[in-house]
Amino acid sequence: MQSGVDQGARPAPHPAPSAKRFAEAHGAPMLFPAVPANQDRFPQVVANALKVVKEERISTFSVDVDTASYAFLRRTIHMGQLPQADAVRVEELINYFDYDYPLPKSLKHPFQPTVALFPAPWNEEKKLMLVGIKGYAPPPQERPPAHLTLLVDVSGSMAPENRLPLLRTAFSMMVNQLRPEDTVAVVVYASDVGIRLQPTAVAEKEKILEVIDSLQAGGATAGGSGIRMAYELAKKTFNPKAVNRVILATDGDFNVGMTSLQELQAFISEQRKSGIYLSVLGVGYGNYNDALMQSLAQNGNGVAAYIDSLTEARRVLVDNLTANLFPIANDVKIQVEFNPARVSEYRLLGYETRMLKREDFNNDKVDAGDVGAGHSVTALYELTLTGSKGKRAVEPLRYGEESNEAEESVTAATGQAQAGGKGEKSRTKAHAQEYAFLKMRYKTPGESNSQLLEQPITDKVAFSNDDEIPANHRFAAAVAAFGLKLRNDSLLGDFSYARIVEQAQKGKGEDGSGLRAEFINMVKTVQARQR
Repeated sequence: MQSGVDQGARPAPHPAPSAKRFAEAHGAPMLFPAVPANQDRFPQVVANALKVVKEERISTFSVDVDTASYAFLRRTIHMGQLPQADAVRVEELINYFDYDYPLPKSLKHPFQPTVALFPAPWNEEKKLMLVGIKGYAPPPQERPPAHLTLLVDVSGSMAPENRLPLLRTAFSMMVNQLRPEDTVAVVVYASDVGIRLQPTAVAEKEKILEVIDSLQAGGATAGGSGIRMAYELAKKTFNPKAVNRVILATDGDFNVGMTSLQELQAFISEQRKSGIYLSVLGVGYGNYNDALMQSLAQNGNGVAAYIDSLTEARRVLVDNLTANLFPIANDVKIQVEFNPARVSEYRLLGYETRMLKREDFNNDKVDAGDVGAGHSVTALYELTLTGSKGKRAVEPLRYGEESNEAEESVTAATGQAQAGGKGEKSRTKAHAQEYAFLKMRYKTPGESNSQLLEQPITDKVAFSNDDEIPANHRFAAAVAAFGLKLRNDSLLGDFSYARIVEQAQKGKGEDGSGLRAEFINMVKTVQARQR
């Protein structure tokens, strides 16, 4: 079934990396069947370009804690297929996993950055720069009440077991985690929309569960009308001191009512300003509209997750319920300024749909991503250091002043400092030793003005000895490499699946959840089928 959402004029889509082309690119026989074309829909993503620091030294982006891409990729591989290139969002693969970064001690400072510089496993002449944060996790008694409105697609396309029946069980598990004073309402939409449950305290849990269990699929998809009704219902229990959230659960089809993507985005953005947020749970395969759901979640200050199994439902709605429902920081932005004395080239791995303009960083009116209680967020940059023996990916300009030696840049900076006075000399020389300067902005929920965190990135955070690299960093690098390889990244070189497995195993750590072991087995599956 095709969505009725008008997404405007779009360039010709990237061809899905079919099993045949994937195998040819990797010198292997075709053992994966191709993914059916033009059915599942994903935002078109052009990988971040490699940047020359002397031409563009500042990188700005919004954080992202969505995990839909990883769960969809896992399901696709388990079905014996390879995902479309646009279905692979590297940052969502990395951020699917939890990382043991230092936890803040209070909500006053909701997170602190963890920064590290270490060799890129796929190229010894490159470095990876990791920027990670972990949100403050308040004790259960400190969390605010939750007022949730479930907006459930019950159209005909939701009938299969992996759609509405799966969601019924998922929501029942979620309700069992809520407090008696929390409330739940239920709105459904198909050919028409309707309220199945007015806002009801979880103290009446059996009443809520009975309504959820009674949901049945059939009809068209009046998604736009359903969204309007859900927000109207959410306003009935709105409390500025509570978490007020609509949770949309759908396979992504909107073909009746308010279907223009621009109209939906504008409506949801306006509701976000009132303090009612939107999260999206995607299900299904074959007509899954990820492009729509990513856009709605980003405009609604919410999380986009893909539910492919009861195990994933438990992870999202039970294990990570607090992180996915209760924000501790809004509009979180990251800006990195690279020092040409130490770094000649860089590229951000992933976050293509989250890139911001340089001036957006200081503009508190520009929306950005949110971090939930206990959420960890990781970003990786690939760097070419100035003076590196490796071949530069971008040749120096014929007409310009591109020096390849860090020492020359440091000397020049020091000379400028001497001309400017003793204090300026000391400051500039110190700055010349930095790889980069990190800035982060965030808002405390309910506040309109952002707060600023700053940190220079120096040799103090650099790991040169391979044995010293923390397990977290190794594992994040392995996940990034897997995503890049699935996207046929040209700068990954001949880094093999076997090397990815080796890197991931070194970074597996204790792995209490078993998710890292599952990742390693998934890479092995792709590796075995490509022989």
